[in-house]
Amino acid sequence: MVDEKECRKYELRQRADAMAATRRRIIDAAVELHGTIGPARTTIAGIAQAAGVQRHTVYRHFPNEDELFDACSQQYWSSHPWPDVEAWRAIEPGPERLAKALEELYAFYAEIEPMLSNVLRDAEIVPVVVRALDPYRDYLDSVVCVIVQGFLPNATRAPLADAALSHATAFHTWQSLVRHNALGPSDAARLMTTMVQGAFSDS
Repeated sequence: MVDEKECRKYELRQRADAMAATRRRIIDAAVELHGTIGPARTTIAGIAQAAGVQRHTVYRHFPNEDELFDACSQQYWSSHPWPDVEAWRAIEPGPERLAKALEELYAFYAEIEPMLSNVLRDAEIVPVVVRALDPYRDYLDSVVCVIVQGFLPNATRAPLADAALSHATAFHTWQSLVRHNALGPSDAARLMTTMVQGAFSDS
C-alpha cells in the first residue's frame, strides 16, 4: 500500500528541486548576460529567454532588480574567489610582498576581465551596480593595507604612497598596462612595484 504522506513528501521535494533548478538557470542566464553585454543592457526578457522560462517566472523568483543582482553577485564571486590576502603576510615585507600581490591580482583580473569591465562601466548608469561593487572596493582596501604594512609597519600612511598603491592595484591600471600597452603580467607587476617603491621612498 502506498503511503500518502511519503508520496506527498516526495512530490514536495520534486517541486522544491525543480524550483531550485529554475532559480539557478535564471541566475546563470543573468550572470552570462552581465558578463557579455553588461548589466545596463540586460533585460528581464533577455534573461527569461536565455534561461528558457517566461518573464513572470523570473519575477516570481526575483521580484525586484536588487534581489536578482545580489544573487548574481553572490554566485559569481563564489565561483571566482579573490586572491588570498592573508597568504601574502607570510611573504617578506616590502617589494617582494608587493610584487607577489600584484602578480596574483593581475592574473585574477585577466580571469574576470569581461565581467568587471562591464560592471564598472555600467555602475555609472545602473544604481544597483554601485552597491554590488562594495565587496570589490573592500577587497582592494584590504590589499592596500597588507602591502602598506610590509613597507611601513608602524608608520602613518602617506598620501603619495596611498595614491601609488591605489593606482597599482586598480583594474583599469592592469587593463592599460596589459591590454593597451601589451606588457606581460610579470612586466606590469614589476613596473608598478618600482613605481610604488619610489612613492614610499618619497613619502
